[in-house]
Amino acid sequence: MSSVPSQIEEVVSRRPLHTVEDGTIEQRQLRLLLVCSSGGHLSLMDNLRPWWGSHERAWVTFPKDDVKSLLGGERVVWAHHPTTRNIPNAVRNYRLATRVLRDYRPDLVVSTGAGVAVPFFLAARRQGIPRVYIEAFERVDSQTLTGRMCYPISSLFLLQWPEQQRFYPRGQLIGPLH
Repeated sequence: MSSVPSQIEEVVSRRPLHTVEDGTIEQRQLRLLLVCSSGGHLSLMDNLRPWWGSHERAWVTFPKDDVKSLLGGERVVWAHHPTTRNIPNAVRNYRLATRVLRDYRPDLVVSTGAGVAVPFFLAARRQGIPRVYIEAFERVDSQTLTGRMCYPISSLFLLQWPEQQRFYPRGQLIGPLH
């Protein structure tokens, strides 16, 4: 997992500098928007805690018990669900994405899936915000629906298994994040 943060941070070409109280100049933290479904997708994102824990962040996910337990004290925006093949909720989530991205102004959107990622990636692309997608660990013999939809609009597409590269040729292999 040690290569993941540097690969993700490379997507953000130049972080603005700011002056600290003592007059020194330093790079500011990234402002992240972490977008994922509950369950395994949230667990996968939690495995990146050593990286995202040092940055300012907000979350977009569903109001489920596992989310409320794991993200207590975090800034969370509740997305509309279910998302799988649900066009009305996809439209609602796109509107939500447009509003959240405009108001929060993240440097980077990172997602581990699933369906909630698509409207946020579309809106982020439209607003010129870099997007990083991490494909599911469990899927090695085919593409996920969300991976298939996010692949062409991702700034960086990360894979956990070499077998996934045949489906996503420009994806970068990072290895398992469990």
